[in-house]
Amino acid sequence: MFTDIVGFSRRMGTDEARMLRLLDVHNQLIHQTVAEHHGTVIKLMGDAFLVDFPSVVHAVQGARHIQAQFRVHNKAKDTAEQIHVRIGIHLGDIVQRNGDVFGDGVNIAARLQTLAEPDTICISDVVYRDVAKKLDLGTVVSLGRPKLKNIPERFEVYALLAEPSTGVRQTLRVHRLKLSRRVGFAHRILAGGLLTAGVLLLVWYLVLPTLRTQPSGLGTAAAPAALPLPDKPSLVVLPFTNMSTDPDQEYFSDGITEDITSDLSKISSLFVISRNSAFTYKGKAVKLPEVSRELGVQYVVEGSVRKSGDRLRITAQLIDATKDQHLWSERYDRPLTEIFALQDEIRQKIVTALRVKLTPDEQARFQRAPTNNLEAYDYYLRGTESFWRTTKEANARARQMFEQAIALDPYYASAYALQSLTYMLDWVWQWSQDRRHTLEQAFAAAQTAVALDDSLPLAHGVIGVVYQYKGQFEQAIAEGERAVALDPNDPGNYQRLASILGFAGRAEDAISMAKTAMRLNPRYPPQFLLTLGQGYHMAWHNDEAIATLKRLLVSYPNHMGAHVMLTCSYSDAGREEEARAQAAEILRVTPNFTVEAWRRNQFFRDPAELERHAHNLRKAGLK
Repeated sequence: MFTDIVGFSRRMGTDEARMLRLLDVHNQLIHQTVAEHHGTVIKLMGDAFLVDFPSVVHAVQGARHIQAQFRVHNKAKDTAEQIHVRIGIHLGDIVQRNGDVFGDGVNIAARLQTLAEPDTICISDVVYRDVAKKLDLGTVVSLGRPKLKNIPERFEVYALLAEPSTGVRQTLRVHRLKLSRRVGFAHRILAGGLLTAGVLLLVWYLVLPTLRTQPSGLGTAAAPAALPLPDKPSLVVLPFTNMSTDPDQEYFSDGITEDITSDLSKISSLFVISRNSAFTYKGKAVKLPEVSRELGVQYVVEGSVRKSGDRLRITAQLIDATKDQHLWSERYDRPLTEIFALQDEIRQKIVTALRVKLTPDEQARFQRAPTNNLEAYDYYLRGTESFWRTTKEANARARQMFEQAIALDPYYASAYALQSLTYMLDWVWQWSQDRRHTLEQAFAAAQTAVALDDSLPLAHGVIGVVYQYKGQFEQAIAEGERAVALDPNDPGNYQRLASILGFAGRAEDAISMAKTAMRLNPRYPPQFLLTLGQGYHMAWHNDEAIATLKRLLVSYPNHMGAHVMLTCSYSDAGREEEARAQAAEILRVTPNFTVEAWRRNQFFRDPAELERHAHNLRKAGLK
């Protein structure tokens, strides 16, 4: 913690005697408060204090007590007798040498103090993420990711304001930040009319469930306020915090989180919330009981990752979020070469704490490391991070990373599986010149992954999608069911299988699968509602279809697939006026829409089902 009196040098020049007297009051108050909150004054520099605390909770509590004491002092004083303080707090390493201290922990705390307005406290994102789970911080304002002098990394900074009841006017600097470029890519393409409605429909059904939910992109359907707990141990793995000094190492901590989630997800006796929902909490301060209620889980896994050279430090803990009670925690300092063994150990500790038993097949699967080449694994993690960006350029970079991983380890099955998904994304978004060849490349890469490791659910899922595009529904269903069996907690598997079953004419099974996908990913993206609505429509449950599709359009009003399905459902229900209104919405979104063009891009197993949809669209006035 770094503290500083506002305007001290200027006021010393005006009335030195008064300021020296006020400095004594200031120093006495801070020394007393620091001692009460178990802190240690490391250094005193005129009017500035550098203080070390045993935890961020002690630091923030101490800082708030200091500001509260000065508010009480100032309330009874004239302006000239008041003391206003700025405070900055950061969590980081420091080095003590010859009675002095050095390190980024000191430098960043000092820089944060300069950002604070009088009577406020500025904290770094790592402090905020930790302390917000444990304290009521009152009014908090984000200052964005400002550039701190001589600090290369940028991170979110937060200001803790004075209590509103004090009447102290808060004036915050306005940091002009560039708008994020995380605009929903699907919305841009839809608005540009680059894809036909038929292909767009399949994009939403089959491929996008694999992508991470983006709160500022596609939009997220609101999850219920509270979800019931499953009948088996249930948990979520929150994104591990990147504690490395290099912000570019974020891909590594995200990768560790996803690997642990993936391992736990494949255990049939656990209920594991998808990484898609888990990552909606990334970078946010959360209260674990709230996470439990929102996601409907009993347990939360959280931790941090610090990668430095060839060394790795991982902290992990398992918490019963319903009781806010720690069940297990540990810190690991290992060489990077032990990364897979370390992940296995963390998984085993969690399984043991939850008293879960693995099946023989699950035990056998976990005995195999994905690769023995650490450089290949690093390329794999970089490729994964790039893939989630879901742009043409990022997708190409992701494939290059996976190709590098495969060049280093030709037997790296997981790299082939994700490589196949990059081809699939090229196919659905028409980013490639030869779409037929791209689809075959996706198929070939997924088949190679399965040949190397038949236990990879994603590879089976991609193969199932390609089979559906080819009209080979029996093979598609078999591959989709295999993916679900291998990873019974991956909502993408259920979502893809729901779509395949729906188009294959098994509407009731599709509805069941879609609901399971939504439970495993409570922060589900809009296409989950589309698949469910499609299932209801095909099962002739038109009232349920209409209600579901209208929910989707609330958060995504330009969703072409929803307008098409809603038009058909209204037509089936005999609600002709509403069907025509939806047909008008289709033409608003895609002015060149024709029923015949839509028909050419559909993959229904039963020609009669295709004719039913086409008839409903024409009945609503579409040509």
